[in-house]
Amino acid sequence: MAKPFASTGDTQVQKARLVELAPDVYGYISDFDPNTGFILGPEDVLAIDCRATPKMAREWLADMATVTDKPVTRIFLTHYHAVRVFGRAAFTEAHTVLASRGTRELIAERGEQDFESEVRRFPRLFQDVDEVPGLTWPDLTFDQETTLWLGEREVRLLHLGRGHSKGDSVAWLPQERVLFAGDLIEDRCALYCGDAYLHAWRGTLERLAALRPRVVVPGRGSAILGEEQVQQAIRSTRGFIDDLLSLTQEALDQGADLKAAFDHVYAHMTPKYGDWPIYEHCIPFNVSRAYDELRGIQDPIIWTAERDQEMWQALQGG
Repeated sequence: MAKPFASTGDTQVQKARLVELAPDVYGYISDFDPNTGFILGPEDVLAIDCRATPKMAREWLADMATVTDKPVTRIFLTHYHAVRVFGRAAFTEAHTVLASRGTRELIAERGEQDFESEVRRFPRLFQDVDEVPGLTWPDLTFDQETTLWLGEREVRLLHLGRGHSKGDSVAWLPQERVLFAGDLIEDRCALYCGDAYLHAWRGTLERLAALRPRVVVPGRGSAILGEEQVQQAIRSTRGFIDDLLSLTQEALDQGADLKAAFDHVYAHMTPKYGDWPIYEHCIPFNVSRAYDELRGIQDPIIWTAERDQEMWQALQGG
């Protein structure tokens, strides 16, 4: 039986909530929609990601106004995916958008295709999408690291390696040991690996673990509180990647085509991960990317709306 495409069947509205992680450091946390966050400085605010559309960003700004009247003047993009970047137009006082060089390269290479693809995959997250004026471009980029100072608070923006995408980077507060991880770390929520570098992701997770965060805002789901809980979430994220790669390799060793590989991986991963949010959405994209990477296709093939539908019909079309 055919399954609804990606997350088109998900119509349950989630209300994000402010969670104070340290003094003047907040996550904007949903049950399992993409998380964002912000950090208050003496005069202004740094936002981490900016949601999927201006309307959704304005909802966040209204909630932010309950704890501060300072303007958001800078936005940090953890990566290029549309659900995290197209709310930019709502931040009318923001003069600078920061991102890794890899993220900017991906926006140039595949930002338009990703936007159309994601809107079709998850329409609930793109409220009033017609307001989006165009691609969100960074004004400043960095290769591996840059440091911002909000008064006496140090915020390090780090690109520690490829993972969920080529350009993933994190916001790290070394004094408070708070990490905004983008989609590099999840906690009992399915990873999206369609644009991933799966083998490299494991090394990036080791470097994140070495920071020894006490608090992590994961890509989706509740903030992770406590060093042991953070390390467990990193191990769980690594386990998902390991299982995806090892099971796909098993199928390849048996001469499987993509459909047979998907069936093999799905049969073995679903008992373990099938109740994790967005699992059914992600798993066909994940197997497609693992199948490619293990056959030597180094860089993820661009997902267009047409390719999405072709893949879904082939793997989940019934």
